[in-house]
Amino acid sequence: MNEHQLFSDVRVLFFAKAPVAGRVKTRFISELGSDGALVLHKKLIQLTWQRISEGARWPIELWMSESGEEPWFSRLCPVDQMFVQQGVDLGERMRFALNQALQRAPYVLIVGADCVSLDAEYLLDAVMRLKAGASVVLGPAEDGGYVLLGVGHHVPQQIFREIEWGSERVLQQTRARLMVEGIQWQELPLRWDVDVPADLPRLTELLKRTSEQDP
Repeated sequence: MNEHQLFSDVRVLFFAKAPVAGRVKTRFISELGSDGALVLHKKLIQLTWQRISEGARWPIELWMSESGEEPWFSRLCPVDQMFVQQGVDLGERMRFALNQALQRAPYVLIVGADCVSLDAEYLLDAVMRLKAGASVVLGPAEDGGYVLLGVGHHVPQQIFREIEWGSERVLQQTRARLMVEGIQWQELPLRWDVDVPADLPRLTELLKRTSEQDP
């Protein structure tokens, strides 16, 4: 059995907002302007996709926030691997996407487009934990959220309810929901994403290291 066959039972869902000026990376608009924030958003999408794709051994699905941007996203993946998120908030959107993907594979991960500190090895760690029996795997973020959510076989529906999405309490509230539901989970090492202007120097350093590694 080769590696591709070994991980054909895994799906990685790449959540990305459609690249529309004034509606993405709004916390950066005061510093970069709406066009600059859009450029940053596109750069993050491309960089994160590149990092999780290199050495990946499983299919990656692109889940966009709305339809209409398929031509731009086609530089990342074929149209038949693109899907549109459904739901009024992030929790509903993730729950819908996970339920859909679990019809195609028993192990599913969700990552965000601004989680540039991720790579294929980090995702592999999550996959192996799910295959070893973990019901839920979380990748904690420095800002109090999470950069990765993994589930095996089914979606614990309650963990998306009463969560203050976008706040520094997301991870804490998710842990509390898991405890209330009696669901055992595992956590990966802490990672960072690009949410506020203070994150830009670290992004610049990452881009520098990436360019130095390219042949």
